[in-house]
Amino acid sequence: MRFGRVFAVAAAASLALAGCAGGSSSSGSGDSSTLKIGFMGDLTGENSGIVIPPRNGAKLAIDEYNKTNPAIKLELKEYDSQGKPEQATSLIATAVGQDKITALIGPAFSGESKAIGGQLEQNKIPSVSPSATNAGLSSNGWKYWHRVVASDASQGPAIANFLVTAKSPKKAYIISDDQEYSVGLADNFEKTLKEKNVPTERDKFAKDASDYSSTVQKVKAANPDIILFGGYYAQGGRLLKQLRDGQVTATFATGDGSLDAQLISGAGAAAAEKAVVGCPCNIPDAGSTDEFSTKYKAAFNVDPAIYSSEGYDAATAIINAVKSGANTSEKINEALKTIDFKGASKQIKFKENGEPSTEAINIYQVTGGVLKNLGVSTEAKLNG
Repeated sequence: MRFGRVFAVAAAASLALAGCAGGSSSSGSGDSSTLKIGFMGDLTGENSGIVIPPRNGAKLAIDEYNKTNPAIKLELKEYDSQGKPEQATSLIATAVGQDKITALIGPAFSGESKAIGGQLEQNKIPSVSPSATNAGLSSNGWKYWHRVVASDASQGPAIANFLVTAKSPKKAYIISDDQEYSVGLADNFEKTLKEKNVPTERDKFAKDASDYSSTVQKVKAANPDIILFGGYYAQGGRLLKQLRDGQVTATFATGDGSLDAQLISGAGAAAAEKAVVGCPCNIPDAGSTDEFSTKYKAAFNVDPAIYSSEGYDAATAIINAVKSGANTSEKINEALKTIDFKGASKQIKFKENGEPSTEAINIYQVTGGVLKNLGVSTEAKLNG
């Protein structure tokens, strides 16, 4: 029912947007001397810890660009979806129909990306997500959609294959909540483990649940060597705590949605120790002095975190399109087809379906209460 309501709202909003924008190439053009660029994601909700860093990265890139006093300036408009698809559908109506955005950085999460992708497509608004990883997003035939991170079709297998090599498991257990991203990542975990002939069981709980005792009992009875969780850190931290409280000691691994210090604080440092997290992102180590880290820390007084550099690169892709002379939504979208530059995170270039050309997955592990970058999945070694 919830998804039915989301799609019903999306359909109604699409019709309203079509009336506002007229489906023409003038959509989002606004004042030719200033273009409005949206950023959409969870900025105040329970998983905002993995969206504020890419928002900051995008803001840094746009602020730097505007300081060069260009002929066309950019204004960053923020839309706080709290990661909720139904909220995203309402916000995009405002962004396109009232604010007249020219392009969108985001949405940050997969569920909201799926919910509004059709609306962006209908209104010819190019989008570049710094962090939405659901594999199915690139299968919709959307021409205005892009992302700068590898999908779960790369992330899930990379994490699962890494664990098979590192732990030689005789049995695995896969857990997820019921969110779009979570289920998609879990599906890719399961597919890969079955291809590796690792016996696997699986369970799912509701996103808003807080008591996972039923799942914990199922895992305990199965006695797996590894546990793979598809989901975000808000749920992942609680789950990991309850698993350890239930005397489940199997290696716990998860994906980019849980790559945040709040996974550790949510589980407790002792319970989180040695947990494994994979991510299609390469976060500089704390205290790094590379150019991006130095600029980011000077601007926000914190070290770069998950998807900080991807947010910067997503914004830079749009900035480079504008620099090439693109000053409308459709022209920016055309320019994105030829974008090819060395970004803060990786080389940024898009395939025809909007996927990035580079798809490396890094492995992180909680060591001494801190997430440590162990390197790319094909080379990383666990610390115990």
